[in-house]
Amino acid sequence: MKNQALTETHFHFPRQKSFYKGKVRDVYNIEDTYLVMIASDRISAFDVVLPKGIPYKGQVLNQIASYFLDATADIVPNWKIASPDPVVTIGKLCKPFPVEMVIRGYLTGSSWRTYKKGERLVCGVSVAENMREHQRFPSPIITPSTKASEGHDEDISKEDIIRKGLISAEDYAVIEAYTYALFKRGTEMAAKHGLILVDTKYEFGKFEDQIYLIDEIHTPDSSRYFIAENYQERFDKGENQKQLSKEFVREWLMQNGFQGQHGQMVPEMSEAYVQEVSERYIELFEKVTGQSFIKADEGDTLKRIESNILGFLKEQGIQPE
Repeated sequence: MKNQALTETHFHFPRQKSFYKGKVRDVYNIEDTYLVMIASDRISAFDVVLPKGIPYKGQVLNQIASYFLDATADIVPNWKIASPDPVVTIGKLCKPFPVEMVIRGYLTGSSWRTYKKGERLVCGVSVAENMREHQRFPSPIITPSTKASEGHDEDISKEDIIRKGLISAEDYAVIEAYTYALFKRGTEMAAKHGLILVDTKYEFGKFEDQIYLIDEIHTPDSSRYFIAENYQERFDKGENQKQLSKEFVREWLMQNGFQGQHGQMVPEMSEAYVQEVSERYIELFEKVTGQSFIKADEGDTLKRIESNILGFLKEQGIQPE
């Protein structure tokens, strides 16, 4: 099967001020007012963009994020204005805080790898002795990380964030409360579909001095889900949890000798493996939202995206000169 993944865009929109290519998203600034965010099919792990794109991954990410932004708008205002295309969200151009708010309900993934090394203080948060992998914390913990434009994000404590002036104490108190409330809502929504929201991250920014939730939310790139049905049985037996997240890609990379360290080569991704990853992303969409996934038109993808974005801009009075 030919890989029809969307791995890059190079549009030039009317009144475009700048373009930024992230690990996964292509971001266009329209007259310092609107942010056009295109979710590509690129996939990253260990802060490295892998050489092959995953068909429909961008659509999965964009539509899950759009679904949860709408479902949490009563908790916190968010940046989204419209989603005129299956892989596009357009919203307010906010000034982002340079910190990601990572919240964890379970000792899993990188937090477990840190714990296993003997560390009991994670981002300034004390973690109890004698915990096991995939064990639930008594209550969710927030373990923030700096937002690196290049390279690896780094863990940081609440105290250091405030001390370094990255976020004021007043603003941090607000986004901390938002983070707990969003995680609670996400946990409740996941439970309705037989899932456990294990951990996730949120990003916030300001627009006209008001705090907004920005970027993606509760997607497989930003979150980890366990299958609830067999969680306790697997935990009691010390078995790995069946999960829906990008962790299975990280595990495959580690099994093939890659953890993003200097000098390591990214293993070859076969077309069969790429297709498997695509199917896992689609499965997650359907399980998380309870909706059937409808694949976007496979015609001229770039032309479709450009046309839909230009249509939105035209409605805002922004037209080619």
